[in-house]
Amino acid sequence: MEHRHLGRSGLKISELIYGNWLTHASQVEDERARACVRAALDAGISTFDTADTYANTAAEVVLGEALKGERRESLEIFTKVYFPTGPQGHNDTGLSRKHIRESIDASLTRLQTDYVDLYQAHRYDYATPLEETMQAFADVVHSGKALYIGVSEWNADQIRAGHQLARELGIQLVSNQPQYSMLWRVIEERVVPTSRELGVSQVVWSPVAQGILTGKYAPGTPAPEGSRARDEKGGADMIKRFLDDPVLEAVQGLAPIAEELGLSMAQLAVAWVLSNDNVAGAIIGASRPEQITENVKAAGVTLDGDVKARIDEVLGDIPEIDPAKTVSPAQRLA
Repeated sequence: MEHRHLGRSGLKISELIYGNWLTHASQVEDERARACVRAALDAGISTFDTADTYANTAAEVVLGEALKGERRESLEIFTKVYFPTGPQGHNDTGLSRKHIRESIDASLTRLQTDYVDLYQAHRYDYATPLEETMQAFADVVHSGKALYIGVSEWNADQIRAGHQLARELGIQLVSNQPQYSMLWRVIEERVVPTSRELGVSQVVWSPVAQGILTGKYAPGTPAPEGSRARDEKGGADMIKRFLDDPVLEAVQGLAPIAEELGLSMAQLAVAWVLSNDNVAGAIIGASRPEQITENVKAAGVTLDGDVKARIDEVLGDIPEIDPAKTVSPAQRLA
């Protein structure tokens, strides 16, 4: 497992990150979730990503239990704040000072740790002044409850504004967590160049496009039983955008490339994401330990320019590239 610097900071993270968005306390029972974490640790993964909203806080609890007893200094633990938790009262969401202050303390309790390495704004909050949000994050960092600040699904202008305020407040905004894959490239035109300029890394989610890039979804046939496309709790809504026959047919054309390289299609997809020099890490999830064991084989794989050109030729105009689709939720009414 290789490690990469997170943004323009001294912190190194594993290039593959274990994330528990759709698994812990949601799709799989706790014992299997703990087995997946153990498989990740055994594979050399040191970085773990979660959020308070995953399974309405239960995912943090399971991750905290799974990591209990590990040497804290050898781990990088990430979590996020924005979406509703608990009873979803009027102050139980967003990036207000109140919600951030209460959320970080609750997350640390669930994760059984004194600090997180990265605390992320899960989305941009149009209803709270950015100055208030960044001051609250600065307080979290200065109190020692987080080491660095990150964001998720912010556009280029939002990242630039947040980064400037962070610098003025004496903290480091080092990362953005966007969706990114061969099929979803909306960050490439504006977010990535801006991030490179500012010293901000991408920590990307869904590098296999919710499973589409594994090749298990065939055009003209129903989704396999037990797949994410069949699981209403496990991201079925998100995967729908890719379940068109032209997309699935194009993806099948990647199989010969993967085979020539001695990779599975999933490993090829993860290696492609990691070939972007602005990507510090790719988040992989799993409902079974063996999925971790297979996906980590993408670590350290180098794809040359010819391979990437062939991938682009196979996919043609299928990938989504519109930078306007880098969006946070619509503006909330005050």
